[in-house]
Amino acid sequence: MKLIIASNNAHKIGEIKKILSGKFEEILSLRESGIDHETVEDGKTFMENAVKKAREIAEISGCAALADDSGICAHALDGAPGIYSARFAGEHGNDGANNALLLEKLADKKDRTAHYTAAIALIFPDGREILSEGYMYGEIISEYRGTGGFGYDPLFVPDGESRTVAEMTAEEKNAISHRANALKGLLEKLENA
Repeated sequence: MKLIIASNNAHKIGEIKKILSGKFEEILSLRESGIDHETVEDGKTFMENAVKKAREIAEISGCAALADDSGICAHALDGAPGIYSARFAGEHGNDGANNALLLEKLADKKDRTAHYTAAIALIFPDGREILSEGYMYGEIISEYRGTGGFGYDPLFVPDGESRTVAEMTAEEKNAISHRANALKGLLEKLENA
């Protein structure tokens, strides 16, 4: 069975392919499958956005489609940036501006706890849905550390760690990340479906 990941984000695609390889005959990004489509992410939750993206790609392609929506939620900011994580500072995917704005908003806050959320939707052409959420808890530090990962990874130290996610190897991150946790839950549901 072919799976299309409703994304062109190389980091996300690599993480998803590593975890789901062996479950599908072929796993392709939107670009690899020749689909040029941008879903309007107007849901009020991570899961609403993930389901919308996966449904649209399943309908367009006639294949199973997987989408995720993920972001960081700072507890002192009532969960912001949340579903707006990728466009927190305005421009979609500008990690530097997003990180700078997050640090600015947390500058006078004592509570630096936060969590990453990943919502994953797997939609089959026949309409079946498998949904899963995963989390990674920790805190946001005030200086950038590390060059790996993407997004807010240089500022986020997971619980039980002294390193930021950006200081970890891809394998270490994939073992504990919110997306990995959501994908593990998805795999369990897929095997029991």
